[in-house]
Amino acid sequence: MEILVILIVITILYFIGKNYKTEEFVNINLKRKDKFEGDLSNHEAGLLISLMAKVAKADGRVCELEAELLKHTFNDIASHFENSDEIRDKLKALYAKEKESFDNMIIICEKLYSLTRNDYTKRIKIMEYLLNLAFIDKEFSNTEKMITEDISNALKIRIEDFDNMIKTFKTFYAQQASSKAISLEKAYEILESNISDDAATLKKNYRTLVKKYHPDIITGQGASQNIIDDATKKLQEINEAYEMIKKDKGL
Repeated sequence: MEILVILIVITILYFIGKNYKTEEFVNINLKRKDKFEGDLSNHEAGLLISLMAKVAKADGRVCELEAELLKHTFNDIASHFENSDEIRDKLKALYAKEKESFDNMIIICEKLYSLTRNDYTKRIKIMEYLLNLAFIDKEFSNTEKMITEDISNALKIRIEDFDNMIKTFKTFYAQQASSKAISLEKAYEILESNISDDAATLKKNYRTLVKKYHPDIITGQGASQNIIDDATKKLQEINEAYEMIKKDKGL
């Protein structure tokens, strides 16, 4: 009788263990909103933000467009949690902390790799997003190249895939630099603004458009098109228009 009871208990424990998936507590779940109260530094959301902080730290400055992208990324990631306001604040705090040092960067990558080991497409999208942040100010320094390359290697991204991403971004910005500048009239059209708009209205319109077109790293994972096709062209067009208008108005 005791043996039978033990066998039943072992069987129950086996099936519980087989069906218990820790990934539910460390990955972002797109099918439902979970309340997360653990350590974000061990969660996919926190690891993504931590790597974004390292890339932002690489050139030591954050341009206005990059700041807007970061803000919307915090909001987008937090929106997938039941306690979104709390998560957003924690992500911001984690970002500020992780921007101070590169010492733990490889450890962060290793944690993220362990959560995405069987999803190479997701890691490609993460890498593409990080490169987008590095390139967004139209410059890609040697330090940014070194940092993103280290991240790519630690996430086990194939060298040819990383090189192709770099080539795509460089080609895009080279073509943009050689293209004809837009007119002031066109700039107002792009920014969906009027020449009579004040600085506050222009900034509001700018932020609204950046929010509309920024690449969503979470829901965008697995999409067929890359960030260049989906967002960067429009974002750079919006940013160029805004900068031209600000310069014309002396803002």
